[in-house]
Amino acid sequence: AASLLLTGCTANTAHQDHSDHMVSENSEFSAADVMFAQMMIPHHQQAVDLGAIALNGEASPEVLAIAKQIADHQTHEIEHMQAWLDAAGASEHMDHDMAMDGMLTQAQLDELKAAKGKEFDLLFLKGMIAHHEGAIAMAQDVVDSKNKDVAELAASIIETQTSEIEYMKELLAK
Repeated sequence: AASLLLTGCTANTAHQDHSDHMVSENSEFSAADVMFAQMMIPHHQQAVDLGAIALNGEASPEVLAIAKQIADHQTHEIEHMQAWLDAAGASEHMDHDMAMDGMLTQAQLDELKAAKGKEFDLLFLKGMIAHHEGAIAMAQDVVDSKNKDVAELAASIIETQTSEIEYMKELLAK
């Protein structure tokens, strides 16, 4: 469990080209809105992937249920953000590397895939809690967006994932 230390949010600002965040002048999405979607889509995709690992592994019924709930919910949100990027005429991918809070490393994913039973549950829950905390931090950056859809999704992410964190902490305490 101690090996589940997760990467921090850092950016290599020395050579960043922000043209990948640029939106047309008549776009209803700001550059910050676009960057949020470009970062949150792969972040959410990893949560969906973690859910798939739980479905294929030996998780307890409670962990399996929360993993499925998270994967279903975040798949819908990914589709919503992809539509924003399409509407903004922006790429889904950024042209520079940016580490995001809560993302599990390949080693951590491999450890999770190999785990069974209580060890799996522990690794999944601790990893997903940290993953959610990272998503909440990113959502807080755009919760005051001038775009109503972006602000509403950010607020929903904060509310939903805070609630899921509380539930996952209860499962950890058992």
